[in-house]
Order: sequence, then C-alpha cells, then structure tokens
Amino acid sequence: MSVRVWAPRAAHVDLVVDEGRRPMTRADEGWWAADGLPDGTDYAFSLDGGPARPDPRSPWQPHGVHGPSRTFDARAFAWTDAGWAGLDVRGRVLYELHVGTFTREGTLDAAIAHLDDLVALGVDVVELMPLAPFDGDRGWGYDGVGPYAVHDAYGGPAALQRFVDAAHARGLAVCLDVVHNHLGPSGAYVGEFGPYWTDAHQTPWGAAINLDQPGSSHVRRWLVDSALRWLRDFHVDALRLDAVHELADDSPVHLLAQLSDEVAALSTELGRPLSLVAETDLNDPVSVAPTTDGGWGMTAQWADDVHHAIHALVTGERHGYYVDFGAPATLRHALTRVFVHDGGRSTFRGRDWGRPVPPGTDGHRFVVCVQNHDQVGNRALGDRPSERLPAGALAAQAALLLLAPFTPLLFMGEEWGTRRRFPFFTSYADPALADAVRTGRRAEFAGHGWEQVYGGDVTVPDPQDAATHASAVLDRDERAQDEHARLLDWYRQLVVLRRSVPDLASGDLASTDLTWDGPDEAAGPWQGVLVLHRGSARVVVNLDPAERTVTLPPVPLQVAAAWAPVRRPEPGTLVVPGLSVTVLVGPAD
Repeated sequence: MSVRVWAPRAAHVDLVVDEGRRPMTRADEGWWAADGLPDGTDYAFSLDGGPARPDPRSPWQPHGVHGPSRTFDARAFAWTDAGWAGLDVRGRVLYELHVGTFTREGTLDAAIAHLDDLVALGVDVVELMPLAPFDGDRGWGYDGVGPYAVHDAYGGPAALQRFVDAAHARGLAVCLDVVHNHLGPSGAYVGEFGPYWTDAHQTPWGAAINLDQPGSSHVRRWLVDSALRWLRDFHVDALRLDAVHELADDSPVHLLAQLSDEVAALSTELGRPLSLVAETDLNDPVSVAPTTDGGWGMTAQWADDVHHAIHALVTGERHGYYVDFGAPATLRHALTRVFVHDGGRSTFRGRDWGRPVPPGTDGHRFVVCVQNHDQVGNRALGDRPSERLPAGALAAQAALLLLAPFTPLLFMGEEWGTRRRFPFFTSYADPALADAVRTGRRAEFAGHGWEQVYGGDVTVPDPQDAATHASAVLDRDERAQDEHARLLDWYRQLVVLRRSVPDLASGDLASTDLTWDGPDEAAGPWQGVLVLHRGSARVVVNLDPAERTVTLPPVPLQVAAAWAPVRRPEPGTLVVPGLSVTVLVGPAD
C-alpha cells in the first residue's frame, strides 16, 4: 500500500524516513503518493523543503505529537471476537472511564484486568475518554491532535485492539470518545498541509475546522474516515462525539448527517449495530432526528439538564449554570420532557433556548448521568458528590439515574462513592502554554460562586502539577470499607432491577411522572419526599432527614430494594427512613 498525504498547496512533498528524503508524486486533487513502507517504520512529510511533520492521518505517534509517525497494520491483529453480535447503546448502562487514571499504571492493558468488575456491576458499554495523542503524558485527552492514533502512554493502537477484544469476550461493548470540533494547542500541524481551518466560523478555540469552505470535502473525509476506521479496524461499537454544537457547518448536508449515513452503511456491511452519541449543548432533538427528515441521525445524545436537575435539588447548589435548576417541578420537567430549557428562557444564557422533544420519542435516545468527567472535572476542585453528600443521598441519586426512562452513564468510581477527585490536569512541556492553561482555569472559575459552595476562598489545583493528576487515580481499596461496599451493592441491585422489571427498563416518557410532598421553596437542599412513577413501579426518595410516611397507590406493590429498612404499618402506607430510597414494583406478569 502506498503512502499518501493531502497537501494541495505544496509545490513538492518529500517522504522523510531514516535513510533521508524521497520525493513524492503528485496525484489528483492535491494528493501526493510514494511507495509503501514496512509495518513499524517511522516516517514524516516535508512540504516544500520545510521541517519534517507527522502525518495528518498518522496511525501511531510513539515519539510524541512533534515527532515522526509510525506505520501500523491494523489488519494484523488476531481477533477472537468473531461471535460478537454487538450492542446498540440505547437503554444500556454506560460506564465512562479515563484510561490514565482508571488504574495506577494508566494503560489500556492494565484496564483489562478490571473489566470483570464492570461486568459484575452490570455495565453494558465501556466509554473511553479520548485516546488521540496529545502533548505530554498526562491529560484529559480533549486536546488531542491525531484523530487516527492512540496516545502512546496508554499503550498505542495495538493496546486498543487488545482492550476491545477483551471487552467483547466479556459481553461488553466499547464506545470511544472522539473530538472532531477542534485540535489541541500543541502539535497540530495539519494547517500546514491544507485548508483544515477556516476563519469563516469561530469557536471557543479560535478558527473552526473547515467543514463548508473550499477544500472542505477533503477535511470532512479526514474526519469521517477516522471515525469509520475505529468502528471497522478496531471493532469499536460506538463513538461519543464531543461538543458537536461547535461543528460549524453550513453545508447542505451537515457533517454529522454524512457521518450517520456512512456509519449506517458500515453497520449493514459488518452485520452488527454501530452507535453514534452526540454531546450537544443545543437542547435540540435535531441531533437524533433521522437524516431523511433533515436531522443528524445520531443514535443518542447527552442530556445535561437531567444531571443539573438532580444535582441542584439534592445538593442545593444554585450557582453558575445551576441557576435555573433545583426545584422538584424542574426535575419533573426533566424526567418527563428531557430538556428543562426546551424553548423557554435560560437565565444562565440570557435568552430563550432549546426545542421540545417530540411526543413519542424514546427516552433511551438521551444519555444522562449524575457524574461525568465534565460535571466533576469542571468544578473548581474537581470534587465528587460523595465529598459532601451523605450515603443516603448518593443512593437516591443513583436510583433517580438508573431507574429513569433514559440511557444512564456512570463515571468511574461513582458506583462505590469514591472520594477521589477528578480535577483538570495537563503536562505541557512549553512553559508559556502551561502558564496559559493555569491562568485560563483560574479565570474560568472566577465569578461562578464557588466560594459559596466550598465556604471560603478557592485555590484551583495547578493542572501542570503531577500531584493533580495523581489525585484523580482511582483507589479501589475504598471498596472494602463498609459504606463504599454498601453503595456498590446498591448500584448492582438497581441495575438488576432495571434489567428485570419492564416498567423500569422502559424508555416511555409518557408513562413517567414525579410527585413531591414537601415545601414549596428551599434555600439549600430540598427536604421532602419524591416519588418517581415508572408505569406501575414507584421509586420513593426521602430527602428529609426525618422518617416520613408515604401513601401508596391501590395496586399491590412489593418492596424490590430499599436503602434502609422500611415499615408498612397498614395497607397503602409506607414508612420510609430519613435520607433513603425505596423501590417498589408490581407483581410479575
């Protein structure tokens, strides 16, 4: 196979290998070609006699983002998953993890040793935070610069194949988080090769990826081909697409619609389901509408409003983007209509926002959480709810998440209430860039009311300090402690109920409701009783520290799970301990 690169502006291009430079041959539409290289060969490209640059489609960057690329034959891996039929993500239990902090070793191979724990928990899909190469060893991965490669500190591309194969052997699907809306600030050389950027649109990171200006057809192929490669050559089952609202595209066919149609065709070819999950801040169901109806055709999308509604109600936080959240009525809106902002006023944004979800839409099309890397890591200290909430409140959050009509996502360690934080961390070698990141994080948190949350001055952890990264590494020894072990068992019980009780497994928004027995206002955490209605099932959440009596519907209901022992002094009543949650279900058909 020949070596090819798209460099339409170059007068000549050299292939740079150990023995020197070889002139490449110009092909059609700005492409250049040269004879193929053996597997495992380091190479780079020189444009018009300039410095050697890594391949924009580099499959491997073992020398870092500034060094040469290395060839990698993805077809050489001996897969053992021939019997794997795949999973559609809708309605499944997702588990988000960061490879660099999921284990002390911080590698994909080390993560394999803990897949059985996820099976025991009841996880269906393992979602890996971005693996694209970034500058340095430590980082979240959203500053990657190589959409075809796997960060070498995590083990490189072969390690990802081993991980996926091992996951499939255990019945676990794998979702890979990919970033198509920008590249990181260090090592992004693609702009030297061609019009990968455009000033016609601006994003929070500057000029946008060129999706609709001259030359954009090749840039779009660069992104779409990388996505197809993960699904085809690495047997990945799903892609989570980061911040798609920053994909500025005025083309007749949006990039996401193009990607959806091509992934659907690949799914048919491979004979297994392939899913696309969009992270979007638009509160717009266009993301999951079919491409034939003018939508983007995503399998599912993240829905942050559900997180905000649960978090603000249970914690009492009302700062920043939680300003419109916290009331029981707001949680009811989120659990029955998905978006709290679905056309009305957003105080935080200062304008009307969003569109309603059409009646009859499957709730499983929306991925929700009570923790994820953003909602934990973008707090000033990167602290978890377990640092501030009693165990009963954590159990209540878990029940509202796992028994709601959505697709639930857990964040690593959440299931046992880890108190390990997940702050933002980097390891840039450039002092100026490192200082800019420090300054930027401090500025980002200024004025968001964190002093009220933490009860005093807030010192934002230094992203560049190795200790900041170390503070995020999971401590599995916590699981042996009584309180953590109890919460882990509770999560397992909830997943079993979700799988075994049809009313709790359903994505029917119309058969979901929420009632509240408590005060009409609260300056902090609400104290009262929530009852989540899921068909004939009930999830009773007592947020009051005191014992409460709840009236039950006339249909016979049995206690299927209880965080703390309950009493039934007479038919139709349930006495629930303070700060606890109880799940009741009807008799099996």
